[in-house]
Amino acid sequence: MRATRPGRHLWRPYTQMKSAAAPLEAVATWGSRIVLADGRELVDGIASWWTAVHGYNHPHIARAVADQLARMPHVMFGGLTHAPAERLAARLAALLPGDLDHVFLVDSGSVAVEVALKMAAQLWLNRGVTGRTRVLAFRGGYHGDTMGAMSVCDPDEGMHRRFGAYLPRQVFCDLPHTAEQAAALDAALARHRDALAAVIVEPLVQGAGGMVMHDPEVLATIARLARRHGLPLICDEIFTGFGRTGTLFACEQAGIVPDILCLSKALTGGTMALAATVATAEIFDAFWSDDPAAALMHGPTFMANPLACAAANASLDLFEREPRLDQARAIAGRLRDGLAPLARLPGVRDVRVLGAIGAVQFARAPDLAALKADLVARGVWVRPFGDIVYLTPALTIGADDLDHLLSALGRSVAETLRSAQLS
Repeated sequence: MRATRPGRHLWRPYTQMKSAAAPLEAVATWGSRIVLADGRELVDGIASWWTAVHGYNHPHIARAVADQLARMPHVMFGGLTHAPAERLAARLAALLPGDLDHVFLVDSGSVAVEVALKMAAQLWLNRGVTGRTRVLAFRGGYHGDTMGAMSVCDPDEGMHRRFGAYLPRQVFCDLPHTAEQAAALDAALARHRDALAAVIVEPLVQGAGGMVMHDPEVLATIARLARRHGLPLICDEIFTGFGRTGTLFACEQAGIVPDILCLSKALTGGTMALAATVATAEIFDAFWSDDPAAALMHGPTFMANPLACAAANASLDLFEREPRLDQARAIAGRLRDGLAPLARLPGVRDVRVLGAIGAVQFARAPDLAALKADLVARGVWVRPFGDIVYLTPALTIGADDLDHLLSALGRSVAETLRSAQLS
C-alpha cells in the first residue's frame, strides 16, 4: 500500500525515503539562523551546503535581486546578452588569477564541471587530435552528481560507485603528498598521455569526499606535472571559491593558474542557482574559428540568468566592501581552538581546519541519524556524513553563534562516542 503522509510527493536528496525521519520545515532565515515552523531557531553551521557566505537575507543582495526582478527576470542567452552577465563576467575575469578571462555561465556546479570536461575534450578535437577522451582525477574527489561529473568522482568509496558500469572510464591517482605519489602521478600521466584530455582536482580540500585537506605544494605539484605532459588543468573551486579557504580562490595559495576553473555555490551568496566555467585565452582560442563545428556545443536554457547574475554581482560587491577574507581567517583561528580538544577523545581519528572549514573525523562512522538529531536538539544545523562531522559557517557568523556551534558540536561528539562505547 502506498504511503499517505504529508510531503510524500517530494523525493529528497541522498535519502532513503522509506525509513527517513521527517524533514524539518524551515519558514525563514536571517543572519546565520534557520527558523523552523515550530518556532525554534537553529544556528546554521554549514551555510546551506557552503553557499550563504554572507549569511542569510543580506539586504544588499536582496535589493539587487528585487530590482532585477522588476526589470527582467530572465531572457534566453542564445543570440541575446544583458548587462548583469556582461558585468559579472568582466568582474570574475578581473578577480581570477592569470588570464582566466573567458566565462561560461551555467546553472549548477555539476553542470560547470560537465562544461569543463566538454571544453577539454573538444579542445583536442578542435586542434585536430582524436582519442583524447579520458580525464585524470584523484581518489577521494567529488565533482557533482551528473554523469560526466560522477565519472571523475572517487570510483571506490564515493557516493556514486554504484553507477560505475554506466560511467566513462577515467584514470585515478592518489594526491601527490609524497615524492613516491608524485612519481606515480608522473608515470600515470606519461602512460595515459595520448588518451587524456585533462587533469581535474579540488584545490586544497576534497569537500564532499570527506573534507580531506592538502597543502598548496600538493596542488603546485599537480599543476607542474600536468603542464609537463601538456594537459589542461581543471580546478574545481565550487566549494573552495570565494573566501572559504582564507583566500578568494584556493588556487592562489599554490601560486598557480589553472587552464579551466569551475565556480558555483557561494557565487551568488547562496541566493540563486548559478555557476561558471572559466577558461584561459589558450583554451578559448581553440574555439575561436570560422567553423561552426568548432563552437563550444553547450547551452543550458537558464544559463546567465539575469536574476542570478544580479545576485552574483551584489555578492562580489560585498567581497569588495566588507572584510570577508579577514573574517574567514578569524573563523579559522576560532575553529582551531574550539575543535582541538576533540582530538584527544577516544574514537576521534583526526581534527583538521583549513580556512573557514573545520572537520572532525571519527575512527569509525557513528550513528548519523542519532548524531543529527542530537545536534538539532542542541540548537544547531550541522549535517555529518560518513565518518565526518564538519563546520563551514557563513563568513559573517557572529562570535556568539560560532561559540554555540563549537560548544554544541563538542558535546554532541562526546555524547556520540560515549553512547557507542556503551552499546
